[in-house]
Amino acid sequence: MSRTGGRTAVWLLTALLAGCGTTVTGSTVTSSAGGGDPAPSLAPSRAVSRAPKITYPDGGSASYRSAKAQTSVAPGDGPVLRYRVLVERDIGGVTPAEFARAVQQTLDDPRGWTAGGTRLRRVGPGQRYDFTIYLVTPDTRDALCQDVPDGYTSCRNGDRVVLNVARWADGVPGYGAPLAAYRQYMVNHEVGHRLGQGHELCPGRGEPAPVMQQQTLGLHGCRANPWPYLDGERYAGTSGTYNDQIPGR
Repeated sequence: MSRTGGRTAVWLLTALLAGCGTTVTGSTVTSSAGGGDPAPSLAPSRAVSRAPKITYPDGGSASYRSAKAQTSVAPGDGPVLRYRVLVERDIGGVTPAEFARAVQQTLDDPRGWTAGGTRLRRVGPGQRYDFTIYLVTPDTRDALCQDVPDGYTSCRNGDRVVLNVARWADGVPGYGAPLAAYRQYMVNHEVGHRLGQGHELCPGRGEPAPVMQQQTLGLHGCRANPWPYLDGERYAGTSGTYNDQIPGR
C-alpha cells in the first residue's frame, strides 16, 4: 500500500469511528421507570438513560435516611407547616433527595394545596417539624398506619403521612394516567388528610376524580386526577367512601 493510500485508509477509519461511543454529558433522569413517564432529557447524545429500578423487601428495618431542608418557602401570608422527609433504608433505587424533590414539586405546584393559602416547607434533621412524610416498605406501612394491615395502600396516621413504596414504584392497575401522576395523587391525597380533608366521591362519569377520592382502589367512572385545585378553584366531591376491596400485595 502506498503512503497516500495508507493515509486515506487511516482517515476513513477515523471518520467512521468518530460516530461511535459519543460521551453523554448533562443527562438528567427525574422519574422512575413506569408506563407513560416523560423521557429523560439527554444532550447531546442519542443514548437512552433509565432510572434505577426501585427495589424493596416486604418488611424493612424501620430505620430511615432523612432528606435535607429546602432552602426557601413559597411566598404568601398563610401559615407555614413544616414537614420532614424520611426514606426507609432498605429501599433501593430512589434517594431521599430524589423522593423529597418529587414531593416538593407536587406540594409547591399551583394546583396543589398551597393554592388554598397553606405554605409547606421541608425541614432537615434536627429541625422542628409538624409532620413527617415517609416512603416505606409494605410491612412498615402497616406498623406506622396502625390500621387494618393490608400492605397495599398508603395512609395518614396523626402526624405521619405514610407512602407505600410498592405503590410509588408500580402505581395501580387501570389508573389511566402516567406513574408520575399517580405519585402526585399519593402525595396530595395523604397530605390532604393531614390538612383535615376527608374522603370524597366521584361527582359523575367522565369527570375528574377529586383528589380525596380513594383513587388507589377505583375511579368509579371518574378520570384520574392528582390535584385539589383545577382552574384556580378548589375541586371536590361529596363526602363519602366506596366499599372497595383492597387488593392483595
